[in-house]
Amino acid sequence: MHIRDLQRFLFELSENNNRAWFVMNKPRYDILRAEFLELVSKLIIQIGKSDPAIIGCEPKKALFRINRDMRFSADKSPYKTTFSASILPSGRKKPSEGGGPAYYFQIDANGRLFFAVGEYMPPSDRLRAIRNQIVADPDGFGKVLKNKTLKQIFGGLQDEGKLSRPPKGFDADLPHIEEIKNKNFMVWTECPLNKIDPEEMETILVQGFKAAYPLVSWLRTAA
Repeated sequence: MHIRDLQRFLFELSENNNRAWFVMNKPRYDILRAEFLELVSKLIIQIGKSDPAIIGCEPKKALFRINRDMRFSADKSPYKTTFSASILPSGRKKPSEGGGPAYYFQIDANGRLFFAVGEYMPPSDRLRAIRNQIVADPDGFGKVLKNKTLKQIFGGLQDEGKLSRPPKGFDADLPHIEEIKNKNFMVWTECPLNKIDPEEMETILVQGFKAAYPLVSWLRTAA
């Protein structure tokens, strides 16, 4: 896809986040969205080679709408300044909806490629299931954390919103208690698009998603 054109569109949208500008530039948006959808379709095929559960994901369901939900937000800007997609078997876009681990990526108005794998802010029942699975399978979870390729690309699990104390019902001396305190079970990273060849972006995403498959596979064992 034409990454530079997408960056320019998103930057201009961030400077003119209103319906009149968007309507005038809708033909540009339609072309870029079609290209982004094609990229997502290719990614599903490539991810499916290492994670067969993804093969049935519908590309259109993986895409997020550009319209913002302004009902409960002080920011009344009508449009997101990102193109983003979340790929997972269920077709649900958000792990917080209980859909399980996802492969997520976005391109933003500042020219950054962000990609992540796992479960972000899962609902309470799902979060407890993951924590219980860590207790039941500490060795398997530890193997995921030690995966060299995953660590090389992502660095490790993110701890945004991590609890300061063990959650209720979990002893402080349990293996992996620091990870049990997490509210997210996800890895992520980002890079500026001006430092990579646009033709390489698909390869970078596929390599990153493939590296994080051990985390996805392990999370699916939590029930």
